[in-house]
Order: sequence, then C-alpha cells, then structure tokens
Amino acid sequence: MTAPGTITVRVLLFASFREIAGQSELRVAIQAGTTVESVLGSLESKYPELAALRQCTTFAVNRQIVGGSTTLRDGDELAFLQPVAGGAGD
Repeated sequence: MTAPGTITVRVLLFASFREIAGQSELRVAIQAGTTVESVLGSLESKYPELAALRQCTTFAVNRQIVGGSTTLRDGDELAFLQPVAGGAGD
C-alpha cells in the first residue's frame, strides 16, 4: 500500500541506462506532481554514472516523446532513451 499522495510509475531502461542500473525495468513510488527530470535525478542519486547520460537522453511517457518538465501520473510508463548510433553507410 502506498502513502497518500504517492503514485507508482514503471520506468523502462534502455542501452547504457540498463547497463548501469543492471536491470531493464523499475517500479518507483513517487510523490504526485513529480516530473520526468525529477525521476532521472533520483536515479542519478542511486546510480551516479547516469548523470553523464543526461544531455543525450530522450524521455517518453506512455510511448510519446515528452520534455523533462512533464508531470507523471499514477500508472504511467516512463522510458529513458538514448540516440542509436550507426545507420546506412555511403
């Protein structure tokens, strides 16, 4: 049971995020009104190596690209994405 004013979000970790955290998914209990950037900040406290990824991170909530100031709601799925290198050659 969560405390009043607390919501739960599912956090998906890809690429370097997954490697650093050692897992591909987390369920986190946060205060209602918490932003995407705040969740990343909390994860950086637990996994300091994540701070180096901040500048190249794209956020998605419920499979839609969003900005860091997006407020999360109970049951949201938050994904931390990184650009994919490579592609078609010349």
